[in-house]
Amino acid sequence: MPPDTRDRFEALYLACYPAIHRYALRRTDSVDDVADVIAETFLTAWRRLDDVPDGDAALLWLYGVARRVLANHRRGESRRGALAARLRDELAAGQETAPADPRTDALRAAFAALSPADREVLALAGWEGLTGPQIATVLGCSSTAARLRLHKARKRLARLLGTTDEAPVMTPLRGETR
Repeated sequence: MPPDTRDRFEALYLACYPAIHRYALRRTDSVDDVADVIAETFLTAWRRLDDVPDGDAALLWLYGVARRVLANHRRGESRRGALAARLRDELAAGQETAPADPRTDALRAAFAALSPADREVLALAGWEGLTGPQIATVLGCSSTAARLRLHKARKRLARLLGTTDEAPVMTPLRGETR
């Protein structure tokens, strides 16, 4: 990159950053969004530095870019919100309301009382249906270590449930998203 190109961009950034920051700050709801708008605006300026006019017109050009970045951001937010609402509706429609079962409640409570590591290894085996070697890959350990972790987690779950046998392979609980 030629030094004059870098120098021109740095001068543009230093001169216009405060104004673009204020522009984005007044038009967004979060600091993260402000940072995104500023970053995208100046990235566009860097990529199209030859198109950026000189002098006072540069700030006006950057305002135009920031305006388009904000419009794209708002469209994206709108699409994400609509998708999230649609997914919530689809998931809610697919949920069956099961009658209360004390065994399920006890299992849920015992499962919640386990350590996160125990819950994860049990969920990988029971809910995802993974084998010992597959669990090992997910956890980044040896197959032997994965099988041992699963065995110990099942024993701890059985103890919490008050049974002497190893806890059976778990199936997903209603409403459970793990």
